[in-house]
Amino acid sequence: MIVADASALISLATADTLNRFLAEFEVHTAEPAVDELENTAEDDDSHGDAAETVLANLDWVTTHHVNGNLEFSRVDQGEGCCALLTKKIDAEFLITADLRALPELQTVADFRIVISPIVLKALVQRDVLEQEEPLKNLNVLAEQRDWLGTPNYRCSQKRFGRE
Repeated sequence: MIVADASALISLATADTLNRFLAEFEVHTAEPAVDELENTAEDDDSHGDAAETVLANLDWVTTHHVNGNLEFSRVDQGEGCCALLTKKIDAEFLITADLRALPELQTVADFRIVISPIVLKALVQRDVLEQEEPLKNLNVLAEQRDWLGTPNYRCSQKRFGRE
């Protein structure tokens, strides 16, 4: 069981792996993350297109109402509610694309938090993706999400043995 926030779902849609991710894992999210997706879908850009793709596939994601709020300086409402949800349903992982939020999320986490490109590696390990496909998808993701040269991109490259 996995909880994914809006940024993770948008990233996986951008990397053209959302459908395979949703078919392979039991995915949950919180209502504020869906609200973020709806707001992003209004944008006329690649992020908006990716959010629309996620919204079109929400039948594959269990959405939960979460009582409480966990907001820090780098953790927004959607991420905070997803962290609370991860604890509530005893999920194994919280998937996010917000590397900046990781330190604050980890202070309250008794679960594993990973950035969304790591899902690409998991899909390779499960023989859902070919070995070369994640690197191509990671580069598309980095270009579309403006990650080239960022810590997110460097961390992801490291996971695939590239630096």
